[in-house]
Amino acid sequence: MKGKVVCITGGSGTLGTAITKGLAEAGAKVFSLNRNKEKSDNVVNQLRKEGLDVHSVICDVLDQESMHKAVDHILSKVEKIDVLINGAGGNMPGATIMPHQSIFDMKIDAFKQVTDLNLLGTVIPTIAFARPMVDQKKGCIINISSMAAINPMTRVVGYAASKAAVDNFTKSMAVEFANKYGEGIRVNAIAPGFLVAEQNRSLLLNEDGSLTDRGKTIISQTPMKRFGKPEELISTLLWLCDDRSSFITGIIVPIDGGFSAFSGV
Repeated sequence: MKGKVVCITGGSGTLGTAITKGLAEAGAKVFSLNRNKEKSDNVVNQLRKEGLDVHSVICDVLDQESMHKAVDHILSKVEKIDVLINGAGGNMPGATIMPHQSIFDMKIDAFKQVTDLNLLGTVIPTIAFARPMVDQKKGCIINISSMAAINPMTRVVGYAASKAAVDNFTKSMAVEFANKYGEGIRVNAIAPGFLVAEQNRSLLLNEDGSLTDRGKTIISQTPMKRFGKPEELISTLLWLCDDRSSFITGIIVPIDGGFSAFSGV
């Protein structure tokens, strides 16, 4: 990764921070793209204290003009962009069906917001950052999928639907760029299993740190019998970013402790 320029949206979230740190430790110059300036600056300043080459860019993944300005800003600082990681995403309560609810209780506005964040929040940055990659005839785009995209899960209907769309978009763009712009631009995704982050902590863990009923179900379906750690995503990302992975495009890699391989029997 030494000498490579990596841009990551949602770089100040739990997973985004781990990815930013991991790739910077591997030698990359990392631009962390976030909407919240205070949170972004706090993460970047902390990583800089550790001697890492990390920079903050404030933008909105759902605003095309904002994303194009972010690209222009980054290119004013560096000569190229090697990697885009579409890390922005998430869920919200209104698009979740709780045990005492049904599909008729789901808020359509919340469903749309979740879909926009996960899908358009991947599409819009991809379009913006792919332009310089096309010009330089080389680039690596990595999207963030989910176990919910592979097998839809109870409750998180909006999140699961939008992440399944991200999988489809990943494959579609892998074909699109290879067919029209040559083999130099690759598009892949990782599908993290269950990692404890800010957004899902209350779903998986009680206040005393014990497992919730949902957490117990997940662990029972995970052959490794534990949750993953954000830093366990890094080695796969490094592999996909590596120039020696030049024949790999259009795949979604599970990082899930065996969850997607287990039938429950």
